[in-house]
Amino acid sequence: MYNTDMRKFKFNFTKLTTTFIYLGLVLSLAAFVSNTVFVFTEGLGDYASPVYPVIRYVLMYIVSVALFIILTSLLFSSYYAVTEKHLITCFGVIKSKYDVKKIQTIILDRKTNKLTVYFDENNFVMIVVNEAWYEDFVDAVIKVNPRIEFSIRSKENEPDEKNEQK
Repeated sequence: MYNTDMRKFKFNFTKLTTTFIYLGLVLSLAAFVSNTVFVFTEGLGDYASPVYPVIRYVLMYIVSVALFIILTSLLFSSYYAVTEKHLITCFGVIKSKYDVKKIQTIILDRKTNKLTVYFDENNFVMIVVNEAWYEDFVDAVIKVNPRIEFSIRSKENEPDEKNEQK
């Protein structure tokens, strides 16, 4: 059953991370193709026992396909979602659910320009979405649990180390 009240916010990868993901996809495809070429050109070759090349080829296929699937899922299935009961973090194939009722505070740190969600159990989750979606994300979470405190930690509010040393 699909929840129509779910709001999704796509994970915002850095350009460097996105480049590495695409590079990994290209390398996994290259590994798959080169393994296929070796299978057809070398075959079982001059090996006394065909077990070694079969294991090698099968492992190479498994690794290249697994890498491709994992990296593709990172690109297309990395998001944060807010439902009626949960804050869901999905990072590729890794999915976590957090009870929205256990969220105490959401802080926007202007120094790092990151959103942080703090829970009752003294743990937290960093939210990495497009900066333009920060307000929408906070609104979606507070709509589910209006008791959540939202605050902004600005650069001006930070203690000045030079003043403290004097």
